[in-house]
Order: sequence, then C-alpha cells, then structure tokens
Amino acid sequence: MFRMWIRLFKDNHMLKDLVVCDESTDTRTQKVMNAIEKACYEMDLSKPIWLDSTVKDFQLHAKCRFTKDSFIEEVPFDYMEISILEEDY
Repeated sequence: MFRMWIRLFKDNHMLKDLVVCDESTDTRTQKVMNAIEKACYEMDLSKPIWLDSTVKDFQLHAKCRFTKDSFIEEVPFDYMEISILEEDY
C-alpha cells in the first residue's frame, strides 16, 4: 500500500493534515500526483507547481515542501509539506 501524508503549516504550527492511501498498480510518480490532487481537492487548494528544487528534495528524501510561491492562488498558510509514509516495492 502507498500512503502519503500532506500537512499545511502556518507560523510553524500544523493547520491541517491528511493521509492519502493508494492501492492501485500505478507507478510511484502517478501515485504521488494522484495523492496530491486528491489532497488539494479535499483541502480546496490549487495544485502546486513542482520546481526543480522541490523535485530534487522529493527524490532524495521522499519529502518536500511547497511554499506560497508554488501556488498560483493566494493560500492561507506558509507551506505545504508532503511525505511518503509507506510505499510498496
């Protein structure tokens, strides 16, 4: 099973969090994109833009942050952090 944890932070306090599970046979990249899309829908946010630094952090650590600059719309938080909790191999 694939599980991703999505959290919203403001002033170093967690505002919201959500765990998205995916049991499909999609690739890892597809699962990540699907989880972000589902979380953004649940939290009523636009999807973030993946910058090169964000992609690099995610590839190295299975965790990254999307700052306000990663969103087209104004967002009521400082950053969104995603991390993989469980991954099928």
